Amino acid sequence: MSEPAASEPAAFVPAAEVSGVHVVHKARSGGLFSRDRVYALTAADLAVAPGETVGVVGESGCGKSTLARVLVGLQRPTEGTVRVQGRDLWATKESERRELIGTGVGMIFQDPSTALNRRLPVAQVLRDPLNVHRRGTPRQRDARVRELLDLVGLPQSAADALPGQLSGGQRQRVAVARALALEPGLVVADEPTSALDVSVRAQILNLLLDLKARLGLALVFVSHDIQTVRRMSDRVVTMYLGRIVEQAPAADVPGGARHPYTRALFSATPGLISPINPIPLVGAVPSATRPPSGCPFRTRCWRADDACAAEMPAVHHEGRHLFHCHHPVTAGATDLDLIQERA
Repeated sequence: MSEPAASEPAAFVPAAEVSGVHVVHKARSGGLFSRDRVYALTAADLAVAPGETVGVVGESGCGKSTLARVLVGLQRPTEGTVRVQGRDLWATKESERRELIGTGVGMIFQDPSTALNRRLPVAQVLRDPLNVHRRGTPRQRDARVRELLDLVGLPQSAADALPGQLSGGQRQRVAVARALALEPGLVVADEPTSALDVSVRAQILNLLLDLKARLGLALVFVSHDIQTVRRMSDRVVTMYLGRIVEQAPAADVPGGARHPYTRALFSATPGLISPINPIPLVGAVPSATRPPSGCPFRTRCWRADDACAAEMPAVHHEGRHLFHCHHPVTAGATDLDLIQERA
């Protein structure tokens, strides 16, 4: 008698996924009849697993915020596919898309003083998502507002306050609570601590880590603060000139990073133990309206050659580590080795 066939494991469904996504804007510059184009995002591929924290780093203008806006449906891609909870976001009807974005994804914006309506009391700010999506009865919505305030560590008296009557840290806690109002599976945080005092940043970061653990959230964390990204993330994504050039487990960064730009970026970040010993990069970041051919980093990379100018490097896989580079950094190379190589 044959044994029954083992049941197949459930298919993995990312909390959110972008595939081959391009975002191109029209610039104000250019000729009389044709304006220049800004290539804000090019061939982006990224999948965020349920419960995973993905940190996104890169210089200003590299496309981090554009990627965040694409993930939450605020920016429609020029080309490519965006999926939330396995569903193609821009292939659904508008009403279905609004429901999918509203309930599946939450976003924490950079500046809480402008992200919150200053004329509405906190209770109304938190109640609005519940009203729009018709969640529960009026009594249940009021109970959910109280629950959200408690969840982010705010007193119940804050419900009657206007955002302007709260401190910067308290306003950001309200923004976090609003992002969690509809119990999304994914929260995208775009520079959530950059507008806060240093003494308050740690409180907000600890709050996000605690909520992620308690609620099982997937989190995309966009920041210039590279050390914070390392602390917060399971995986680090490096962007340069609108492209994702490397994805690596946070434990492998920076010493195990294979892309020269990732190594240079992290080497310029102060640490608590070792002093700053940056890998020098020569030249300015190229314009997003006229990106260089081939590898976008080649104009500043000391390892670049004709192959780098000829074509964009294909993706290389080393387990969960992905990178685009014709001449990756040798595994185990130190920053000092790369500085000497650069010289």
